[in-house]
Amino acid sequence: MAGMETAGVGGKAGVVMDSLRDAYGDTLVELGNEGANLVVFDADLAGSTRTSKFAKAFPERFFNMGAAEQGMVAAAAGASTTGVVPFVSTFAMFATGRAYEFVRQAVGVGHQNVKIVATHAGLTVGEDGGTHQCLEDLALMRMIPGMTVISPADGIETKQVIRAAYAHKGPVYVRLTRDKFPRIHAEDYRFQIGKAVIMRPGTDVLLVGCGLGTSICLAAAELLAAEGIEATVLHCPTIKPFDRETLLRLAKAHRAVVTCEEHQAHGGLGGVVAEILSEAHPMPLRRVGVQDQFGQSGKPEKLLEAYGVTPKAVAAAAKGAL
Repeated sequence: MAGMETAGVGGKAGVVMDSLRDAYGDTLVELGNEGANLVVFDADLAGSTRTSKFAKAFPERFFNMGAAEQGMVAAAAGASTTGVVPFVSTFAMFATGRAYEFVRQAVGVGHQNVKIVATHAGLTVGEDGGTHQCLEDLALMRMIPGMTVISPADGIETKQVIRAAYAHKGPVYVRLTRDKFPRIHAEDYRFQIGKAVIMRPGTDVLLVGCGLGTSICLAAAELLAAEGIEATVLHCPTIKPFDRETLLRLAKAHRAVVTCEEHQAHGGLGGVVAEILSEAHPMPLRRVGVQDQFGQSGKPEKLLEAYGVTPKAVAAAAKGAL
């Protein structure tokens, strides 16, 4: 729904709020019922990651590895060599932090067909605090050669991302969240790995988002329109491989670019966009995200406000860049 207003994870009346992790769990069950050759590994957090839905439906294909994330990743890498498609889930902090060496060595180096779907990423983890609010995962995962990295924005997209990850040959990292996000896609939306989507056309400034950042950009575009500034909103669910062609085509038609993500402002989406523009089309760029800080405990909407990941912050960045 291009143009919806939302202050972070909240939404105005009538806006549908999606649980990305529920969409993930439901899609695993759907794939299982369709005969997909998949198995699921979890690290004692199946209720939180929603892989419990698959465990209930297919207990013989579900493996609870306990709080042993490194071993879980290694086991999944081994399972992938037998022809099955392993899905590995835990909180983003553990999947990309605690298990990083194993993701790199066991999955990345051998280019194993493992799908890492991590929940509880970003500031919207909320009260769990800075130790659990993973704000570095996109940067960590995109640095692994051959790793596909995806950050969907709502439930409709998440369901398609999981199916695309299953069909894709090679390692995939999918970033999901704890809190619900506003639905921004119509039912006829079609996700493709490596393709960005124009959510709203404009002429003055290009706003680029992923995950929750895209709904924030849409709300920021409304704020800017009220001041006579027309913004294009580009949704980039695939961080790697990135849709370089679409970004550059749109950037050349605008006077400035602003990125927004629920992640460190460097290393993730903002880092990718900065790298591409600096090499191919230098122009004014502002990156909205967490500015080299750890998170803290609090309500998701209060944290987004405190760390400046809001529609007002994006609008202000756009005006400053222009």
